[in-house]
Amino acid sequence: MGAGDRVLAPGHIQFGELLLGPGTPYRWRKLSGWSDSPAWDSGTTNRPAGHGAYPGALWAQPRTVTVDDIVIRAPAARIGAVVGAFEAGAASIDDELPLVVCVDERGPLLVWARCLRWSVPISRGYRVGTITGAALQFEATDPRRYGLTERHADTGLPIDEQGLDWHLDAAAERGLDWHLATLLGGVPPTEDGITFGSGGSAGIITTTNAGRAPAPAVLVFTGPVELPSLVDLRTGRRWEYDITLGAGEQLVVDGAAGTVTLSGSSRIHTATDRSAPEQFLVAPPGVCDFAFAGAPGTVPHHAARAELRWRDAHW
Repeated sequence: MGAGDRVLAPGHIQFGELLLGPGTPYRWRKLSGWSDSPAWDSGTTNRPAGHGAYPGALWAQPRTVTVDDIVIRAPAARIGAVVGAFEAGAASIDDELPLVVCVDERGPLLVWARCLRWSVPISRGYRVGTITGAALQFEATDPRRYGLTERHADTGLPIDEQGLDWHLDAAAERGLDWHLATLLGGVPPTEDGITFGSGGSAGIITTTNAGRAPAPAVLVFTGPVELPSLVDLRTGRRWEYDITLGAGEQLVVDGAAGTVTLSGSSRIHTATDRSAPEQFLVAPPGVCDFAFAGAPGTVPHHAARAELRWRDAHW
C-alpha cells in the first residue's frame, strides 16, 4: 500500500499506519504548522556603508506540525487497546514516515516526518472510554509538502532525422523515388508521394510541477552511454558524469540526498568540473525543459535513456 492509502476524505490524517479523523476512534480539532510558511535561514548581509542590506539566499527550516485536542473514544473494555494502537502508531523516533493530511477539497499532501511527542491525558473520562486533550507533534526535516503521485518523464539521446533517401547510385542513376503511381487498368496506386524517412529524437525532458516550491528530483541515466549529462535549459546548470555505462546499467542521481550511485555504490567522484551540485537538481514550479546528451562525437544508441522523477511541491 502507498503513502496515504487510507486518506479518503477531508479531516483524515495518516501517519504510517495510524489514521486519525472521521470513522476512526481518534478525532482531532486543531492542526497547526501544516498550512504555515516554514521559517527561513537568511543569507542577507547588512550593507557596511549604506542603508539596507544585500539580499542573500533563503533556506527553509524544518516544519513542525502539531495535532491538538484529539478526542479518543472506544468502549470502556477496549480503551486500553485503542490507546495502545495510538501510542504504537506514533512511535517513530528512528525513521521519517509519510505524514499525509487532507484538510479540504484540494486533496491530500504529504511530508516525511518523525513523531517527536505524543500525549494521552489520563483523567476521569478514561474509565468510561472517552479521552480528551490528546496530542501529537511531528517534525519534517524537509518542510515542503508534496503531492501523493510521483511524476516521471524520460527521453533518449538526441538523434537526427533520417531525412529523404535520394538513391544516389551512380551506376543505376535512379534518383529520388517520388512514388507517383497512376491509375492503370482501373487499379488504384499503392503508394503516395515522397517518403521522408524516420523521425529523430530531440533528447528533451519536460517537467511540470503544479506547486510553488522547487521539487527535488531523481535522475536516472540508463546505458549504453558515455559521459551522460543533463542540462537545465532554464538555468544552464549541468549534471555530467565521466563514466561509461554498459547496456542496462543505471546511474542514479538523487537531488534530495545529494548522492550519485551505480548498483548501490557511490560514483559521485565521476562528476565533472562542469557539473552542478546534486542538491540543485530540482523540477522548478511550472514547466521546465532538460536536455540529455552523451559524449560528443559518439554514435547515440537507441537504448540509452535519461529519466526524471519528482512530485508536485508546495510550501
